[in-house]
Amino acid sequence: MTERIADIEIPDSGLVKEATELVRDIESPLLYDHSRRVFLFGSLQGRRRGLAYDPELLYIGAMFHDLGLTERYRTSHQRFEIDGADAARDFLLGQGLPAESARLVWTAIALHTTPEIPAHMEPEVALVTAGVEFDVLGIGLDTVPENVRNAVVAAHPRPDFKHRILRAFTDGIQHRPETTFGNVKADVLARFSPGFVRTDFVDVIENSAWPE
Repeated sequence: MTERIADIEIPDSGLVKEATELVRDIESPLLYDHSRRVFLFGSLQGRRRGLAYDPELLYIGAMFHDLGLTERYRTSHQRFEIDGADAARDFLLGQGLPAESARLVWTAIALHTTPEIPAHMEPEVALVTAGVEFDVLGIGLDTVPENVRNAVVAAHPRPDFKHRILRAFTDGIQHRPETTFGNVKADVLARFSPGFVRTDFVDVIENSAWPE
């Protein structure tokens, strides 16, 4: 039986089922519920904007977008977004999907913390970011009726979500502070990681190897 939440149909394919099982096994309930809400809120924003998108690819992008914050994937020293993007690409290629589909999902995940740019790209890219911004930042909250939001949260609760997601961000990136240069996660470490010092873009330019 097809699952529907807030009148959004969860894709019922083998691909989606395997992705859901994989992510559920790796992520905490906090990140799993958040990722499902990102798909649902992204889909609702897609409906509101009249965008045509591939629900399976949007689902994979949403479900894998924070995989780089998990214990299994956060051991790298690249941006956590790229950890999740690489994992999603490998999963999709391993399932026999075309390289273009894998590229699209990779891009959606890699750019989901980069404001504004995703909105000008393919719908799947735009809607992963829209779902993240809706759930984490409350951007567009007034565009979805309260009863619809409540239906999503009833299916995937968010107890003390603001504090817990900030903790998850900190735990996932504090060992690689250099990866926050030029992106929003520098704000997280500035607040929650003692001793963190932001890389200053002006300093980088002025202290570059150029002789002048």
